[in-house]
Amino acid sequence: MRVALFATCVNDALFPSTAIATVRLLERLGVEVDFPAGQSCCGQPQYNSGYRRAAEPLVRRTVRAFAGYDHVVAPSGSCVAMVRDGYPRIAARGGAELATAVAELTPRVYELAEFLTDVLGVEDVGAWFPHTVTYHPSCHGLRLLGLGDRPLRLLRAVKGLELVDLPGAEECCGFGGTFAVKNPAVSAAMAADKTANALATGADVLCGGDNSCLLHLGGTLRRQGAPLRPLHLAEILAATEDEPWTESRLRKDSHPLTATEPRRAP
Repeated sequence: MRVALFATCVNDALFPSTAIATVRLLERLGVEVDFPAGQSCCGQPQYNSGYRRAAEPLVRRTVRAFAGYDHVVAPSGSCVAMVRDGYPRIAARGGAELATAVAELTPRVYELAEFLTDVLGVEDVGAWFPHTVTYHPSCHGLRLLGLGDRPLRLLRAVKGLELVDLPGAEECCGFGGTFAVKNPAVSAAMAADKTANALATGADVLCGGDNSCLLHLGGTLRRQGAPLRPLHLAEILAATEDEPWTESRLRKDSHPLTATEPRRAP
């Protein structure tokens, strides 16, 4: 099976450890992973801001970058939702050739948890993470992709992990991409509610499938001086007894907004 990693802009720029963890995890499960260098932004910021024509060249670029792969896997429900839901809408105005290319691409694009459970058919990926975790389901994964309990099933199978329910889990964290820029006060209030619920669980780690949400929530937690650490699902699933996450690594390396030392480039 030949799979392309769709790293996404946020992970490439701010969270390379998540992309690396995704590759480590998939390769451990016997998947051959490539990183097409031609990939770029999926066009979601332009699309969500109403600039659909500006997004079209990025749609064409993405189609070219991921041609020929059995599957395309991204550790981001947001960007996968853009491809599967937004691309057909853009392609409908971009001509028959683009529409055909997008129709061929979209069934091959998967969010990470979805790929693990639906394509590989696994829930226990051999992970070990001896921490208490609560899970925030991002809106795109929850509503547009319908991920349901797939991430939770994966977390429950992790050795040593204690999963605690997040009150109001299905409520938006307030990030919403450009929404956080256009409506900062409302966005911040929503993040405050979400982090209050997360802190009430007593968990060590706030897990999510989208680093954009975790970036937003991590900033809120940092300003509060809260001990709760945001961490992407991929990084938990990539951890094993032989290559474990340590508390110091959680504190210093896993998230830029909780770092106490400068991060080194990978």
